Amino acid sequence: MSTPFEIDDFQGYLDTVRNELPKGRIYFRGQSRLVSAGYELKPSIGRYKKLESLTLFERDEKEREVLGVFTNHLLTYVHHLPRNDWESLAIAQHHGLPTRFMDWTTNPLVALYFAARETEADENDRPLNSAVYVLTSEPPRYADLVREKQPEVTPVPDTLTMLAQLEEDNRAELVDAYSMPGSEPPLQVESPKQRGTASPEVLKELAQCPFEITENVIYDPPHVSPRIRAQDGVLLACHQPMQPLEEKDYLEIVIKHQAHDDIRRRLDQYGVFDKQLFPDLDGIAKWLKYRVFEIDGKC
Repeated sequence: MSTPFEIDDFQGYLDTVRNELPKGRIYFRGQSRLVSAGYELKPSIGRYKKLESLTLFERDEKEREVLGVFTNHLLTYVHHLPRNDWESLAIAQHHGLPTRFMDWTTNPLVALYFAARETEADENDRPLNSAVYVLTSEPPRYADLVREKQPEVTPVPDTLTMLAQLEEDNRAELVDAYSMPGSEPPLQVESPKQRGTASPEVLKELAQCPFEITENVIYDPPHVSPRIRAQDGVLLACHQPMQPLEEKDYLEIVIKHQAHDDIRRRLDQYGVFDKQLFPDLDGIAKWLKYRVFEIDGKC
């Protein structure tokens, strides 16, 4: 892990994100506790110590079995069924089932919210620093993997256009040749539905199962909930869910606990707070709790 940045105020965080981070697509994760304080960067299923005694095969079977039971109950609660295990697992993650997915975001202010929304304390009731983690490795994206596995489509010349461009005599000869018994047109024209479109069966084969990946993969989940859209959420599918991310794969931005209160106020002003990130009754209640009972503000 790179030497951490230490943030004392909201502006310092903005400057760090703007000037110090690598360019390109960046993923952020906010945590109220530091990795060094014992909260490692691993998916929720990796936090169950008793699973460590299982073999890889046994853990894999347990994950599949749990997801199967969860998926069997989906029809009662959703408007459409997921198309594959990736979507099913994303819905399960959203609703609190332990999975091999880790929540990340492309929005640095959303990550800052999760880092500073609650100030935790140690066993001696001393406030703790929090952190925003930045993924510095470049895991492949699920969408790119599926796209790469799509069969190549060779452009097919438009026979009608070719005929229109021929001279009248040549066109007649070509039509006569097509009409001869046993003859076949030299060109096979695909229908629009066939051209460049894989069948659901092919797509199912192309979409590798999340339990069989051999490296970490970034998955952009469908917007199964307004929360995912509001939080610019992405999921990191971990191929070794019992193991934390290696230090070389991320850097740490430490948010000093003294800055938490001001950061919360500034995020609220920027519209990155409870009722925006949780667009439901839970979010409204949490926002009112903060405004009225925590900072004695107005509704």
